[in-house]
Amino acid sequence: MSVTDTPAAAAARTAAAPGAARMTTRAKLILLLLCAAQFIVALDFSILNVALPVLGKDLGMGQADLQWAVTAFALPSGGFLLLFGRIADLFGRRRLFLTGLALFTGASVLAALAWEPAVLLAGRALQGVGAAVIVPTGMSLLTTTFAEGPQRERALGISGTLLSMGFTVGMVLGGVMTDVLGWRSTMGVPAVAGAGVLAAAPLLLSESRPPFRPRIDVPGAVTVTGGLLSVIYALSTAAEEGFGRPGVVAALVVGLVLLALFVVVESRAAQPLVSLPMLRRRSVAWGNLAGLITFSMMSTVVFLLTLYLQEVLRLSASRTGLVFGVQGVFSAASGIVAPKVIGRLGARNTLVAGLALQAAFTAALLGLGRDAGPGMWLALVAVTLGSVFHLWVIVSYGVIATSGVPNAEQGLATGLVTSSQQVGITLGIPLLSAVAAAHSAALRADGDGFADATLGGIKPALGVDAAVVAVVAVLVATGLRRARTPARG
Repeated sequence: MSVTDTPAAAAARTAAAPGAARMTTRAKLILLLLCAAQFIVALDFSILNVALPVLGKDLGMGQADLQWAVTAFALPSGGFLLLFGRIADLFGRRRLFLTGLALFTGASVLAALAWEPAVLLAGRALQGVGAAVIVPTGMSLLTTTFAEGPQRERALGISGTLLSMGFTVGMVLGGVMTDVLGWRSTMGVPAVAGAGVLAAAPLLLSESRPPFRPRIDVPGAVTVTGGLLSVIYALSTAAEEGFGRPGVVAALVVGLVLLALFVVVESRAAQPLVSLPMLRRRSVAWGNLAGLITFSMMSTVVFLLTLYLQEVLRLSASRTGLVFGVQGVFSAASGIVAPKVIGRLGARNTLVAGLALQAAFTAALLGLGRDAGPGMWLALVAVTLGSVFHLWVIVSYGVIATSGVPNAEQGLATGLVTSSQQVGITLGIPLLSAVAAAHSAALRADGDGFADATLGGIKPALGVDAAVVAVVAVLVATGLRRARTPARG
């Protein structure tokens, strides 16, 4: 659906092709397989978080070193997305997808068997590389398998739902499995699941590539990959070291300079890694901004609420899991309903409404307090409803950012979409964790107890979260309104 579609036009198109939204059995199996791969990657990003204290004691890792178990995965998974999305266009999306799955599965086994910190970090880094292959190639296979219109909207809705749920399920499942089976089981889950998807993929997927094979834009690949790696490293370590540390500042400056150079390189390249004319499409630019923000801010809400429920309210892992379990059920339902909402309201209106309502329910969390009863219920209701509208954003931004793009450039378009998702998840938590940590430290220095200081740090971070989403909602509404031009994005 183009961002310029009206609800009446969308309804008329669907009515004119009543079978367009019906999927064959094979198409449903392909969608299930591709969504399963996305879900596993999202789950793997968060499943180890809750297990870190236990893991550290087992492998002899100090508190300051534990962040690297997360950063080792986040760096390559966010940094190499655009590069592998382009490589898949050149050498075959199915081939790269299977390669990424094999690497991811093998790396998960290595991480599960780790006997020292270096082996664990190597396994996590290789998982990240595998994820950077799986995510853009899987999304390219999805958008080239399902035609633009009702089928793609439905497929993107299901994919976005499972991607969002994967992060939440990982947080909950990681704690339960660590208590019952030990931290190694958290790496065993993606290994077993990845092996299952890898076994089924060759039977269902056909090769997909554009009709031409341009050369790889090496300068563009070096600058964008280096820039993303530097920025992600800076923000991932800032939560532990603070933004004022020289190493953090240097990495952030280097990253921003490289990304600026990337824009210059791409403007002069004969066959660029990223088509700047595509980025100049308002639908692509504003759609991906919305995706980056919705993923970064909602994943941060889940992380901060996990701290609130367990460290402030002292809830058990099972009761914390109940809160996020309810959220997951409603998120799944919203992802299924979202394409119908788009059909009635249009993609642009759905996107803006979803952002505004996500911001509103995040702001409601500023009412959290020390009383366990009201606090748990407010957290449950606000995060559940916020996630419902978060799924509206996920589906509508995917539709907007990939509509009107030729199949030959779907790898580029979906590489941008998946970069927004993965980089968003990577950046939000360390950035707002640093905000929360700074406020908590100041309160502890003033004599506040641990729980009060923790809550005092969480609230400003939630406030920033809500404000950022609200501002982006206004910007996206304005930017996409101006996209009503003959060049349909």
